[in-house]
Amino acid sequence: MAEQRYDLPFYEKIWLKRTFQRVMDTFILVLLLLLLSYRVFSPNSFTFTWFLAFICESWFTFTWIVILNSKWSPAVIITHPDRLLQRVPELPRVDLFVTTADPVLEPPIIAANTVLSLMALDYPANKLACYVSDDGCSSLTFYALVEASLFAKHWVPFCKKYSLQLRAPFRYFSNVTTANSEDSPQFNQDWLRMKDMYDNFSKKIEDVTRKQIPLQLDGEFTVFSNTEQRNHPTIVKVILENKNDISDGLPHLIYISREKRTNHSHNYKAGAMNVLTRVSGLMTNAPFMLNVDCDMVVNNPKIVLHAMCILMDFKSGKDVAFVQCFQQFYDGIKDDPFGNQWVTAFEYIIRGMAGLQGPYYGGTNTFHRRSAIYGLYPDEIENGRKGKLGERILIQQFGSSKEFVNSATKALDGKAYFPNDNSPSNFTEAAVQVAGCGYEYGTLWGKKIGWLYGSISEDVPTGLNMQRRGWRSECCTPNPIAFTGCAPGGLSSTMVQQKRWASGITVVFFGKHSPLMGMLFGKIQFRAGLSYFWLTNWGLRGPFEVCYAALPAYCIVTNTNIFPKGPSLWIPIALLVSYNVHSLFEYLIIGLSIRCWWNNQRMCIMRTTSAWFIGFWSAMLKLSGIADTVFEITEKEGPSSDGGGNNGDAGKFTFDKSPVFVVGTTILLVHLMAMFIKLWGLQLQQIDSGKECGLGEFISSTYLLLCYWPYLKGLFARGKYGIPLSTICKSALFAFLFLYFSATNTFNFH
Repeated sequence: MAEQRYDLPFYEKIWLKRTFQRVMDTFILVLLLLLLSYRVFSPNSFTFTWFLAFICESWFTFTWIVILNSKWSPAVIITHPDRLLQRVPELPRVDLFVTTADPVLEPPIIAANTVLSLMALDYPANKLACYVSDDGCSSLTFYALVEASLFAKHWVPFCKKYSLQLRAPFRYFSNVTTANSEDSPQFNQDWLRMKDMYDNFSKKIEDVTRKQIPLQLDGEFTVFSNTEQRNHPTIVKVILENKNDISDGLPHLIYISREKRTNHSHNYKAGAMNVLTRVSGLMTNAPFMLNVDCDMVVNNPKIVLHAMCILMDFKSGKDVAFVQCFQQFYDGIKDDPFGNQWVTAFEYIIRGMAGLQGPYYGGTNTFHRRSAIYGLYPDEIENGRKGKLGERILIQQFGSSKEFVNSATKALDGKAYFPNDNSPSNFTEAAVQVAGCGYEYGTLWGKKIGWLYGSISEDVPTGLNMQRRGWRSECCTPNPIAFTGCAPGGLSSTMVQQKRWASGITVVFFGKHSPLMGMLFGKIQFRAGLSYFWLTNWGLRGPFEVCYAALPAYCIVTNTNIFPKGPSLWIPIALLVSYNVHSLFEYLIIGLSIRCWWNNQRMCIMRTTSAWFIGFWSAMLKLSGIADTVFEITEKEGPSSDGGGNNGDAGKFTFDKSPVFVVGTTILLVHLMAMFIKLWGLQLQQIDSGKECGLGEFISSTYLLLCYWPYLKGLFARGKYGIPLSTICKSALFAFLFLYFSATNTFNFH
């Protein structure tokens, strides 16, 4: 029996059967193919609008095949930390990476809470080291981390003593507003003491951040006195050090602001992650690394043990490069009005990818195998082939630092542990060297090693590159969930985020790290590669959907048609009804509301025809060399003073002068004009009554107006709730141009 117990795996993968969803997916695909068949064999004479509709519908059919493929093999991972603890005598080291880039858009109090939640993980403290990358080179962020290290000496023992689940202080105190009279007197006393300490801690940071109390740039802060955000030397500070290697103490805490110069490319977040990898390789060289964004706090303190169950499994874990935890949000607004919580995407698409070669790397909440990040292949783990390369070749690949090359050699050979008497502070000088902006020149960093460069969405090509070499990935979804983060708080920040994602992954799709290249010349399996098309084609969906959205309005204005008439009209109507009923069922079955379903359907149309559309053209400008992509940071909202995160604008649509809103407002005005022309009978007369605008075009235009209803309200609202006058004027100009060319048959090729 003991031997049988010893053979049990650390984790299990269970494939789910979703027969009804498969039937509905197939039925919708059949309807799409019927619609395409009607286009091909229609008795109507050829028209240009008919041809455009056929092209768009062909793209939608391909997209549905990609989605169907991604959803059809859903899998659930079950981990067994108890088996890991019984059979692994010494747990491996794990380096924790936190990235922040702007102290205004990403308030330091958020990063401090994230760091505190990581330092309180249920894992031996001497096996953890927390590295914070500050790409804003902010003395405020450094100050927040110094204060967090002092507060952690009280907070971490409190969390572990009472086995708290929520270990980010602002999350804990917002959920537990007062000490419970039913708890022990000792707990109530400790709770009140900790609440007072946290209030003082957060007030200190907020006072300095809001400049109510000036921050003195002396002592440890002197290095920030003559720095600029984009022009400064490397700053590496060991804030907290577990010198005695105490398992129940506190982890190392290291602050890093890599060197930046105006004439050097810094490669956005990918560059910061590579610096974190090198500095951590020098100081602690853990075989596994966790990276989280500055707003992603720990929600399950045992998450490291769950992830280690996958990465250290003796049979199935050897070829797992990274473990991806789902992104979920602690401040999600009821019914998800902006469609940015992605609950169904994780439940159906990403869980489906987990049943193939594994989910894509989502940029945060991810555990990485250091040797995979260093370019090792799965079959090289046993023999450490890379580690046996000559020092000259390793220097060409990893850079000129002999200390770092030595650490990389150990990592590639599976000997990533340093002697216990080695302290991070001993490597500060070497860390400054490897964090320099010129260190990577002539090396493989950003090309074949580390996080890959060339796209502002560095996560997707990095994950693809590892799977291309034959690695797998796995999902980790323990109960409770591993991390919770800060969702974009409004329409503007949602659109900024969506535009950035669409632009970055469009560049990936047309680059050498695309899923197609990985399928043809790498080890990415066919279905796994096809599932990546769901992600990398976000930007491409924009032009097709904008074109398809314009066709009904054009047909109404010119009194032509793109949809069948008579009995054949049942095909597009059945397609619309079936898709909406199917998607509604998917929302209801996982406990979401009808309102949430409609909000997401509406936002899907709005973001695709605006943010993704703009993102696509931004990527095209980058690929053509005309203009480089601008990296826009998504604004994070700090915890409110009451800890509740209440916001009077929550769920309300606000607008600004972004080009994204010009596209959306133009689409709205075009369809309003088209409906006005139809209702007042101002359409052009057709000699052939069989080509006149019909019910299909009217339904499509009405559906789009319903989706853009928040924009319609914004036309008449004031202040931030109203669409800016300059945006309305630009959109009106584009709408009138569309109307003019349509009415004069400039685009009418009948």
